[in-house]
Amino acid sequence: MNPEITVVIATYERPVLLLRCVDALLAQTLAPERFEIVIVDDGSSRATRESVIAELGARRRVRRAPILRFLWQPENRGPAAARNCGILAARGRVIAFTDDDTLPAPDWLAAGLVAIAGGADAVAGKVEVPLPAVPTDYERDAAALSNAEFVTANCFVRRDLLAAVGGFDERFRFAWREDTDLCFRLRASGAVVRSSRAARVVHPVRPAAWGVSLAQQRKVMFDALLYKKFPLGYRRYIRRRPPWEYYAAVAAGLCTVVNAVGGVWPLALASLVAWIAIGVTFARRRLAHTSHAPSHVVEMVVTSFLIPWLSVYWRTRGALRFRVPFV
Repeated sequence: MNPEITVVIATYERPVLLLRCVDALLAQTLAPERFEIVIVDDGSSRATRESVIAELGARRRVRRAPILRFLWQPENRGPAAARNCGILAARGRVIAFTDDDTLPAPDWLAAGLVAIAGGADAVAGKVEVPLPAVPTDYERDAAALSNAEFVTANCFVRRDLLAAVGGFDERFRFAWREDTDLCFRLRASGAVVRSSRAARVVHPVRPAAWGVSLAQQRKVMFDALLYKKFPLGYRRYIRRRPPWEYYAAVAAGLCTVVNAVGGVWPLALASLVAWIAIGVTFARRRLAHTSHAPSHVVEMVVTSFLIPWLSVYWRTRGALRFRVPFV
């Protein structure tokens, strides 16, 4: 008999976190015969693959374990493509999505099925992000997941509806905005999308390298794609206005350099003061209610002067790549 629900997990080079997530799924209160787990490896190394398969085999031998399948994509194509692979392989009438670094609550699947049975076509579950008493800027940003409307860390969608809307848009190559895009398309199709606080997953914040906010700016390129597809939805739910302060910082920095090279020192000094003022204001805003450890303060100051340049660059790349007037 086919299971009622399929859990699809996209993963890439995170075997320890993945196995932790699988252990939480094996502890579900839902009867094992009622669900299956489909893991899609998005091009991890052979060593990672083999170690995960061996560990999954050991877990599969647990008494009354659910069906556990491991799929592999030969090259990294992004989580959207990996999840589409999982959707095609799924046999449940409902598909549950979570990330490889989450910890689903024991009654997660049961609560999701109850919400679907209540008349929903898609359900957004509750994501809990535990934080230390004094978080870093990165940790505070990660906690925004707990207020997100619809994320693949915790959602349920009827399989036939996913097929009708075409699954995930694989142009979203990073784990960024692909779930929002799916939510917008589900609603545009007339689907009933509801939330369920009973369907819970915990999403611990992973350790991050110094200056992680700089690397994250690359993701904003895909905001341009979402804006192109849903301009009104983007402005209503994602960002109401362009980040004019970023453009002002870049303009002030360029004016400083140009006027200094041209020997127009009064204008160069005025532009420099404006540039510094914008950067300091941005850094102070990021430090408000976050850690004031010396290394974190230095990180906030340095990255606050660099983020506007990177953000404007990637926004421009996105606008050109997806051919949309996006600022």
